[in-house]
Amino acid sequence: MAPHKQTRKIIHRLLNTIGSEQEIQQYLKRYADLEAEKFAVVKVGGAVLASQLAAFTSALVFLQRVGLTPIVVHGAGPQLTSALADAGIKSHIDNGYRVTTPEVLKYARKVFLQQNMAIVDSLRAAETNAASITSGVIEAEILDDGRYGMVGKITDVNLDVIRHALAGGLLPIVSPLGETADGQIVNINADVVTNALVRAVQPYKVIFLTDTGGILNEQGNIISSINLSTDLEELLAQPWLHSGMRVKVEQIANLLRDLPETSSVSITRPDYLARELFTHKGSGTLIRVGESINTYKDWAQIDQARLRGLIENSFGRALAHDYAQNKPLLAAYISANYRAAAIITANDGLPWLDKFAVTDKAQGEGLGKAVWSAVRAAYPQLYWRARPDNPINGFYFRHADGVIKTPDWNVFWYGIEDLQQVARCVATAAQTEATLS
Repeated sequence: MAPHKQTRKIIHRLLNTIGSEQEIQQYLKRYADLEAEKFAVVKVGGAVLASQLAAFTSALVFLQRVGLTPIVVHGAGPQLTSALADAGIKSHIDNGYRVTTPEVLKYARKVFLQQNMAIVDSLRAAETNAASITSGVIEAEILDDGRYGMVGKITDVNLDVIRHALAGGLLPIVSPLGETADGQIVNINADVVTNALVRAVQPYKVIFLTDTGGILNEQGNIISSINLSTDLEELLAQPWLHSGMRVKVEQIANLLRDLPETSSVSITRPDYLARELFTHKGSGTLIRVGESINTYKDWAQIDQARLRGLIENSFGRALAHDYAQNKPLLAAYISANYRAAAIITANDGLPWLDKFAVTDKAQGEGLGKAVWSAVRAAYPQLYWRARPDNPINGFYFRHADGVIKTPDWNVFWYGIEDLQQVARCVATAAQTEATLS
């Protein structure tokens, strides 16, 4: 197959695996407003390169074709371990660092170059130009010669080489090697290099590509989003979050505190990268500092102008001018910056989700999920309705115990098991006056 036809086939396949055209265009516009270097830093480990190089290449080709060029940092831990074993060279890890003798460093340089060029060659075969960057970026000093050998501690990051590559339309592929002031090459953990680059670049997205595709919960399922402001303390208290996964969460939390509040970290698989970047649902774990979720029991405590703006912008309809006066409030769960909200009232004696509003950007940040989690924690029973054409019906279907469809409304509920009570809820929902015009 001709290279240009292969490229079109790759893009077509990736587009078909992700979301709606509306979502894709929304994210493309958001990313297009960023400076070239501010889009994303992507870290790919050696294990992923060994098993998913083709999928990784396809994802990068897609991003390049839609005008987005991430900065890529690669590792090669498994490959280096294998090469050292084949050569009969003993190597061990101490406190997370590979002890690097001159002989180990010799093989590290060789293996890192091989893996770097494997990425570059794969991209070039798919008609995407890339720059192999194995020096000139990371300035370092010896961390602890007596304990770790030629392992570096990063002292500075020089972005000139990366910026030059981006200006030329090239994907920068960066190896985890540093240089001391006197020109000595040193070995540095790829995650450490990634974190240093991220702090220097301050990108919108930080992406870690792994075999697992995200942070896993107790059942081994991927946690779709983590809002650090509301989830971190409880997450770290879970006994099933331990070892490397716990360390990763703690490192990401520290990293995000040094980035703009708009930045986020995604952990996903190479073949799901486009879906994670271009859909609200994503496909991996999205981590953000996020916003606190405030609970209000009285309309007087709420900035009603901001809430009205959120609701009307989310639904594209005008809210009744006397909405608050006619809705006895059980509770309102509103994010700190009024970008997501859930309004709970009483309707026929049961909690009723009267409004659930989330801005477009917040839908892609997991903020709506954080609000929803607060509601679920407070109300074991709830029912609500939505128009059949409501764009977030997919979310409701996933989070409801049941739904009954009528010509005018989909009526959802959870925690309600009595069928007569369900029937009464459906009837009440149908009779409830609409407050959006």
